[in-house]
Amino acid sequence: MSSSCSGLSRVLVAVAAALVSASSPCPQAWGPPGVQYGQLGRALMLCCPGVTAGAPVSWFRDGETRLLQGPASGLGPKLVLARAESTDEGTYTCRTLDGALRGMVTLRLGYPPARPVVSCRAADYENFSCTWSPSQVSGLPTRYLTSYRFQDHILSPRMSPSTGPWPCLQDPPGAARCIVHGAEFWSQYRINVTEVNPLGASTRLLDVSLQSILRPDPPQGLRVESVPGYPRRLRASWTYPASWPRQPHFLLKFRLQYRPAQHPAWSTVEPAGLEEVITDAVAGLPHVVRVSARDFLDAGTWSSWSPEAWGTPSTEPLPKEIPVGDQQHTQTEEEPQADSPAPPKPSLLPDPQPLDHRDPLEQVAVLASLGIFSFLGLVAGALALGLCLLVLSADIDGNGSQKQTESSSLLGQSHSE
Repeated sequence: MSSSCSGLSRVLVAVAAALVSASSPCPQAWGPPGVQYGQLGRALMLCCPGVTAGAPVSWFRDGETRLLQGPASGLGPKLVLARAESTDEGTYTCRTLDGALRGMVTLRLGYPPARPVVSCRAADYENFSCTWSPSQVSGLPTRYLTSYRFQDHILSPRMSPSTGPWPCLQDPPGAARCIVHGAEFWSQYRINVTEVNPLGASTRLLDVSLQSILRPDPPQGLRVESVPGYPRRLRASWTYPASWPRQPHFLLKFRLQYRPAQHPAWSTVEPAGLEEVITDAVAGLPHVVRVSARDFLDAGTWSSWSPEAWGTPSTEPLPKEIPVGDQQHTQTEEEPQADSPAPPKPSLLPDPQPLDHRDPLEQVAVLASLGIFSFLGLVAGALALGLCLLVLSADIDGNGSQKQTESSSLLGQSHSE
């Protein structure tokens, strides 16, 4: 029984050796010296360093005396594992017939690279970046090769001397992110991200356009302040993100969300500028506010939300004005006594003007309505004036005809006499 098992083992080893020899006689070095890599679940071959081909050696696991493969195997300085398992990882030693140590090999097991997951984003109209992550963890040392090229250039080929490929610079080196500087807004780009490890390489190609991947950074410097004398108002203000080149042709629009701290639902408004006055805050309760940005022509998507800011409406009453010079409301001051200090005079505080934060679109609509009504009034007046002139002209014509008839009658009577 034991002889049959040993015979079967020899056959399996021979078959595995044949398969491995057919694919790769000995794995090439990748990474630190003395380390070899293999794929889990597959046959692999370890090579004894520093030994000529055909020289018989004995293989041992480091720290063990059990012989793994002897000189009579006929495989020379190679150790074949019919099916590599995770327990096979470790350090192996090979010795010559006289027992001298000839080399050590460290075995690491994992999987070949799979196509990485790639996404790209533009924070402005001049640059964009791409990030990636492995779709399958290989368990082996991995690096990425990144490049890009123009896929569909707006210029003719004669005007564009080269379409690439160009290196997509990883910043910092080895990071899972690369940046394309000086991008063209109307161009199509093809991004190439290749995952490489000791067992091979796998490539992901991604076609992108700057318009579709545009996503600004969140607005900065969000502040929330109370409005003195108005217990239901809060004033929020912010600035453009530092990464956005603020140009007349490339502006941002914003949306603002706010809610009382104890309320789960957000209220959303779209301000016309870089500030907004909230007029329906809950008096006495702290509120949380956040803001995001997007290209004003709706290219790309909204940015992520800014860090939240907090504010509480004012609880101070509205200051009142004491009129000066109004004889009906003038208060007579009593003469202070000699031994008592003079009473303090009330301060004159102007009544704050009511805040007018109407929507500019509403103001434009009101002006347009007034213009339309004025035009209709002018048309109606012109029609009325024309009608009056027409009636007056008809009356004049009627009176003239009547006078001419009377004159003819008198002339006839004179002739008859």
